Amino acid sequence: MTNIGAGIFISFEGIDFSGKTEQCRRLIERLHQAGYDNAELLREPGGVEIAEAIRQIVLDAKHAGLNERTEILLYSAARAQIISERILPALAAGKIIIADRFVDSTTAFQGYGRQIDLEFVKAVNYFATRGVLPQLTFLLDISLAVAEARQRQSGLAKDRLESEQHDFHERVREAYLTMAQVEPKRFVVLDGAQSFETLAEQINATVRQKFGLKV
Repeated sequence: MTNIGAGIFISFEGIDFSGKTEQCRRLIERLHQAGYDNAELLREPGGVEIAEAIRQIVLDAKHAGLNERTEILLYSAARAQIISERILPALAAGKIIIADRFVDSTTAFQGYGRQIDLEFVKAVNYFATRGVLPQLTFLLDISLAVAEARQRQSGLAKDRLESEQHDFHERVREAYLTMAQVEPKRFVVLDGAQSFETLAEQINATVRQKFGLKV
């Protein structure tokens, strides 16, 4: 496993429309306001030029015929790039990384959602990340009914994964909850149906307690 140095690595996970992107934004703003200029916000897939190009492929609804094996390898390729180019150097320099999705997304969406062999998923995840895991992962849990209502309210067109069937998203949600049970020291499960303000307060309190950051 790769040594991540003196940095802090926090990830946010959840099904689509769980509110994780909003909470990532709120946390990074709070960190910057508190004087942590070394805090960086990254998204997956993406975050660097090559990974962003891969993001365009895997999320574009016109690529509905993308094979599930191609899909997991593309996601993993994007992750390997951002690990090498941004995450490892930042952590080695003692920076704070806030990630909007990371390796748990592949386990949930491709492993459980696509029902790809979990041992293979574990191996490819390890290869792509060099064994790096966040020290803290917030799982914002919402029901599919809440997710669907939020999608309608947003007025946004669904991307390729968001367009998957109900059963797929149910498997993904259950996968996240299972993973959180297996790793209770890393995962913090929060009710994503709460107000953004309440969630942000809970997240800030957890970050203060775990890392001693003044947020």
